[in-house]
Amino acid sequence: MSDVVIDDNKRKLDINSFQQLRIGLATADDIRNWSRGEVKKPETINYRTLRPERDGLFCEKIFGPTRDWECYCGKYKRVRFKGIICEKCGVEVTRSKVRRERMGHIELAAPVVHIWYLRGTRSWLAYLLGGLESREEIKAKQLEKVIYFAAWLVSEVNVDKRHEEMPALEKEYAEDREEAIKRKEKEIKLRQKDAEAELKQLEKDGAKESDIRAKQKL
Repeated sequence: MSDVVIDDNKRKLDINSFQQLRIGLATADDIRNWSRGEVKKPETINYRTLRPERDGLFCEKIFGPTRDWECYCGKYKRVRFKGIICEKCGVEVTRSKVRRERMGHIELAAPVVHIWYLRGTRSWLAYLLGGLESREEIKAKQLEKVIYFAAWLVSEVNVDKRHEEMPALEKEYAEDREEAIKRKEKEIKLRQKDAEAELKQLEKDGAKESDIRAKQKL
């Protein structure tokens, strides 16, 4: 907790006096609670109007107006409309300095991993997903494959369900394997047939014996 200095009956915060400081990561629910709206576009300022783009990174509806006591569309102006949210543009009529305080959020299409928990002398993710001993931890390369959607991580196996599904899977695998073998044999026979026809054509055309032998090796 920071110390509070009383001056002229006003409470002032002394930022240079504190006992401890804690840094942590906010949860997704915390971020949504702090947010005033979702940022849906990467644009910032419209080059024609020089005003923030709607649903962009500087959106007035999310972060507040750029002009004191004036909404985006200009329907409401002056301080007498304080606190009113414009039904046309959705911007609250208030001071522009609220843009320094308000936050927005971006809904991700896929979950991401914070670098603090991935990198470091010891990866906390590898520690949590592995065993108690360091030798049982998941290797960094294996973990990166999972994080970058190149591999799956099985956290739990339903043994009973696996036993039920195994006969069907084995049967399907055997059928696929047999089909692949037949397809390969057919392909080899076609290649042999084409090669024999080509050799006969070479002999018919009076090709050199060295060329014929080279073709036979192929």
